[in-house]
Amino acid sequence: MADPPLSFAQTVRGIAEFIEVAIHTILYVRQVYPAEIFIRRKKYNTPVFQSRHPTLNEYISGAVKAVSDELALGNLDKVIVVIKNKEEVALERFIFAVQNMIQVETYNKETSVQDAMTATILGQYFRSFLVKLSMVESQLGQNTLGDDVSFAILIELRDDQAPTASNEKNDPPPWVPASTQHTTTGSSDKAELHMLRAVETGVINLSLAVQESEEKLIAQKELDRKGKQKAK
Repeated sequence: MADPPLSFAQTVRGIAEFIEVAIHTILYVRQVYPAEIFIRRKKYNTPVFQSRHPTLNEYISGAVKAVSDELALGNLDKVIVVIKNKEEVALERFIFAVQNMIQVETYNKETSVQDAMTATILGQYFRSFLVKLSMVESQLGQNTLGDDVSFAILIELRDDQAPTASNEKNDPPPWVPASTQHTTTGSSDKAELHMLRAVETGVINLSLAVQESEEKLIAQKELDRKGKQKAK
C-alpha cells in the first residue's frame, strides 16, 4: 500500500525533527565544538553526527520544541543558526525559511492533505539537505572562524509577531530579543548568500541557505593576504 500524503501535523513534526538533526550537523561540520563530543549516527538513510553533550542537547531540543510550536501556529518565517565570534559578531547564518502553503483547522491537522508529498519522499529530500550540509565546506571554504566561536538559534516571525509564550512546566523559556546584527535584517549588502536546498511539500515549503557575513569575508581576505605574504 502506498504511503498516504502528508498531513499538516505530520509535516510540522517532520520539519522540526529535520531542523534539530541539521543543527547538530552544522555544529559538527563548522567545528563549533570539538569533534570528540559528537557521535556518528544514521538518519534519513545517511550518516549524521549528534552531540553527546547533555546541556547542549537540551538547549537545541528546547529551541526546536518552541520552533515547532510557532510552525504549527503558522507564525514562523525563519529559523537561523548564527555562528559568531567572541565579540558576538555574526560570521555565518544558516537560514531555514518556511512558507505555509495551506490553512488548516485544528480538527483537520492530522488529515492527509491532497496532492502533498508522502513522508517517504520528504525523508529523501531531508537526506539530500544533509548531504549538502556535509559538503558545505566546498562552498564556504575550510573553517577559519577561529577557536572562540559560539552559536545561537534565532527565530524570525511573520509580521513582526511576538513568540507564543508557553506556561507549561517542561517547556523552554520564552524567546528573548536577538541582537539585530545576528538576524537576516541586520546583514550587510556585502554578505554572500549560498542556497543549499529547497523542498515544496504541498503543505509547508522549506529552504536552507547559508550566508557569510561581510565581517567574515573581510577577515578571510586578511588571512589570505597574510598567508600569501608568508609564502613569499
